[in-house]
Amino acid sequence: MKIERIEAIPYAIPYTHPLKFASGEVATADHVLIRVYTDDGVVGIADAPPRPYTYGETQASITAVIDQVFAPQLLGLDIMDRERIHAVLRRTINNQVAKGALDIAVWDAIGQAVGEPVHRLLGGWTDRMRVSHMLGFRPAAELLEEALRFGELYGITTFKLKVGRRPLALDIEACRVLRDGLGDDVEIYLDANRGWTANEALEVLRRTEGLGLTLLEEPCDAKEVLSRRRLVEKSPIPVVGDESVPTAGDVSRELLSGGCNAICIKTARSGFTEATEILGLCTGLGVDVTMGNQIDAQIGSLATVTFGAAHEATSRRAGELSNFLDMSDDLLADPLRIVDGTIAVRDVPGVGAAVDEDKLAAYRLD
Repeated sequence: MKIERIEAIPYAIPYTHPLKFASGEVATADHVLIRVYTDDGVVGIADAPPRPYTYGETQASITAVIDQVFAPQLLGLDIMDRERIHAVLRRTINNQVAKGALDIAVWDAIGQAVGEPVHRLLGGWTDRMRVSHMLGFRPAAELLEEALRFGELYGITTFKLKVGRRPLALDIEACRVLRDGLGDDVEIYLDANRGWTANEALEVLRRTEGLGLTLLEEPCDAKEVLSRRRLVEKSPIPVVGDESVPTAGDVSRELLSGGCNAICIKTARSGFTEATEILGLCTGLGVDVTMGNQIDAQIGSLATVTFGAAHEATSRRAGELSNFLDMSDDLLADPLRIVDGTIAVRDVPGVGAAVDEDKLAAYRLD
């Protein structure tokens, strides 16, 4: 079953309101839909969400590198020959999101070809993931109102609070208001998106002691090598690497150098294949993992559920799966549903990300 054609389709869907966090702000999902066609009529699907302020990739660069570099070299390869496919991808450095989307689309095609759900091919641990919801930059009272609403509507009991690049007092106030308003049974953790120095992160940890915060994600830039190491040594909670660990090699460097002691896995930048390598490193070293979100649309969120539900280690914590609720529309033909705080995998061959062709026609840019 050989790769016959690859499509990279740019599209844009507005968010209902701008999403703000320390490393940037987005008002529109300027994504790229990836389709891998085989000569037997199977079509693998994935979504590539550019994040230029984090990884340098743009909608135009993803489309170009797939159309001009990857596709010409992948045509004619068998979809089962994943090592040969990845040998092609490795020849071009960086471009992690483009590579990750191609990998997911290939896995989707493989699942359809063999008649098995990809979550079972990857491990088949469970059939759903618990959902963590992201709370962005807003006044503390509004954050609490949003968390209470999402708890009531969707049964979500885990919240990730975006912090950094604003007065520390505002972030600390948000932590206290959320804890007081949500009670002790709701999990709250922080993500600074490199918005603090290590010393600022230590100050926030000191002033929020006793609030039961569970994780501190990417508090400062990886360039702060010694201060990051000091932060990890002194932090009472795991310090999670995210933007600093897009590849398995980066994960090895940060864990072994003491730059973090937990890892966020994002299928949008690693696909399923490198995500499996990263997970193996983490379980071998005994560090916690979380399943992160790259402000994914529903196709990308379904990929995260597919990988996260496949493994015991990635199922221990709630995954960041709800950003699609902030989009005004979506391409997925059968929309995702959050029920009792969880999203279920699709028990169909492949990943199950069928596209609504009318919506694609309405939102595509080419």
